[in-house]
Amino acid sequence: MAQFESAEVASRFDWNYGMMSKSLKIWFAAAGLSAVALASAAANPSIAVDVATGKVYAQQDAFQRWYPASLTKMMTAYVAFRALQSGQMTLESPVRMTVNAAKEPPSKMGYKPGSVMTLDSALKIMLVKSANDVAVAVAEAVGGTESAFVQRMNAEAQRIGMVGSHFANPNGLHDPQNYTTARDLAVLAVQLRREFPQYAHYFATEAIDPGAGKKVQANYNILLGRYDGADGMKTGFVCASGFNLASSATRNGRTVLAIVLGADRQEARAVQAAQLMTDAFRASAGGGATLATLRPTGGGNLNQATDMRKAICSQEAMADRWDGRDVEGKLKINSPYIHAMDRDPVPVRVGLVSEPGPITRPSQLDISQVPVPMPRPQRSAGATTTAIN
Repeated sequence: MAQFESAEVASRFDWNYGMMSKSLKIWFAAAGLSAVALASAAANPSIAVDVATGKVYAQQDAFQRWYPASLTKMMTAYVAFRALQSGQMTLESPVRMTVNAAKEPPSKMGYKPGSVMTLDSALKIMLVKSANDVAVAVAEAVGGTESAFVQRMNAEAQRIGMVGSHFANPNGLHDPQNYTTARDLAVLAVQLRREFPQYAHYFATEAIDPGAGKKVQANYNILLGRYDGADGMKTGFVCASGFNLASSATRNGRTVLAIVLGADRQEARAVQAAQLMTDAFRASAGGGATLATLRPTGGGNLNQATDMRKAICSQEAMADRWDGRDVEGKLKINSPYIHAMDRDPVPVRVGLVSEPGPITRPSQLDISQVPVPMPRPQRSAGATTTAIN
């Protein structure tokens, strides 16, 4: 668990706070955060954009290469939506859990190979629980093979103008060749909202209920239900990326979104996104650069992704990181724009259409009706035979 090398596993560290003892919580509450936890999140790449106009309200290092982690699943969803649009798939199309998909590390649903779900359920699971195994299963259902689907991901990225991105897998597990930028993720998020408004609810789902007595899984995006108008989109984490967030909110018919990359904890990415979106709502809608006209500024090597592994997943960093909860375990967010959630997240039902059957063992076989073969006459020497195929 120390390496947190799977998308969203470390969010469980923040969300469930089980890895930090109560004594450490009391110490942090009394003494304050350490230097690591107090490090400013303002230096990480970010951007705020109006969905309708593409206007950029704020940006910092928006062209800096970064590891997307599970924000990759936004592109996986986009390719699936394109398959729905073309008629290749329907929301009731089967998505089968293959051996290849089932071997993916957590976060995962853990369905057995041979299990079948609808594409509708698979999308909800992938975007709420951030299940890596289900993301690969979706890729195989839509693309035929995982590699063919990844080719489609990269083709779509180029088509919509994600010029600084390359995808290596459909779930965002760390790969040096799986990279993007804040600007490109904003392009993707805008494209999703504009082209497929009918599927926006997948990104706004607060929780999923797998049924069968299994635990309801809340969305890792803590802005949902806590930030006024929040309606999406996706969280992401691997050690190399830090805590990423693509968020959106709609107020009075106007939708803005914020991309935050490389925050040092779950709470920090939410606070920064809330500030960016609040400032955007307060700003005038006209004038200024757009996603199409925005250009890189400043120096530095924009094509070298920053590896956040040491700052995020070293033993020191994990010990120093506060999980955003007080000593009673209540989520405490230091933002005037994020309020407490005084209700349970609203879940949607997901599940399997069919499960693989049990393996029939020899002792379970009924052989009473199996016909016994009749003895055949011995073939005489020199006799000829005719093969029947």
